[in-house]
Amino acid sequence: MTERMPALSLAAAPGRRARTVQLAAQIEERGYSGIYCPSFGDALGLCLSIAHATSRIEFGTSIQPIYLQHPMALATTASYLHEISGGRFRLGVGVTHGPVVERLGVKTGKPLSDMREYVTTMRELGEQMGGLPPVILAALRDKMVGLSIAVGDGAVWANASRSRMPHSLSLVGNGSTADEFWIGNMIPTVIDDDLDAARARNRKTLQGYVALPNYRKYWSEAGYAAEMSAVADALDSRDSGAVLAAMSDRWLDDCTLSGSVERVRNGVDAWFDTGVTAPVLVPSSTSGGQAKAFTEVFAAFE
Repeated sequence: MTERMPALSLAAAPGRRARTVQLAAQIEERGYSGIYCPSFGDALGLCLSIAHATSRIEFGTSIQPIYLQHPMALATTASYLHEISGGRFRLGVGVTHGPVVERLGVKTGKPLSDMREYVTTMRELGEQMGGLPPVILAALRDKMVGLSIAVGDGAVWANASRSRMPHSLSLVGNGSTADEFWIGNMIPTVIDDDLDAARARNRKTLQGYVALPNYRKYWSEAGYAAEMSAVADALDSRDSGAVLAAMSDRWLDDCTLSGSVERVRNGVDAWFDTGVTAPVLVPSSTSGGQAKAFTEVFAAFE
């Protein structure tokens, strides 16, 4: 089993923010390699708290949606976090998903051109503010991976297929080096000796993602065209049970970690072996909320 410590995903829900910051300090004390904050809640606010509550661990946003603020505003915040943390902060940015953009009522262009323009503008403005932290682009399919090489300092996936990662990282190898380019992946993780129960929990987590066309295209390219076709048919029929049934164990085990401590730790090892710099575990539990899930992960990596 691995001695290489993964990073952890951390989000602060209303009413639990102070406890979440305390949890960040525990993550550092236990030797995890990083803390990365998803777009749920105020990721930048949580990162500021983490900067003050910790002293050694690397941390950042796993995705800060670019449509939430002007690039000058984000450059200002990112430059501040970069300085105040002593260079431990990474800024992960992404275009987020279509349903989120629709709820925001934001008019957008093409994801690739929007991202290129945003990061370029942010870099130009950042030079006036003392410099930016490493900028990590949320990637999934090949074109965004290519853009992350062209304008970013790294790429972060969410729910990537491990079998597809060698292909994706071969693109990185064509334009960068492992020492210069940070590579992360957010991995839904459930630790439970009851493998079926752990898989069921992860299946629920990914149910919303298979509803997104871009993800279905990615997983089809990764070798799961039959599953994604069945999911699309079930979505058309509005049959949620059929959606879950179409999410095969083979597919699920390729993009999540489920089961016993040994099985999960071996899975983390396998993710490191693909060349991913930071496997970022996103803990869930079959028998509780965030606190229980982190207790289970902490016990697994003692």
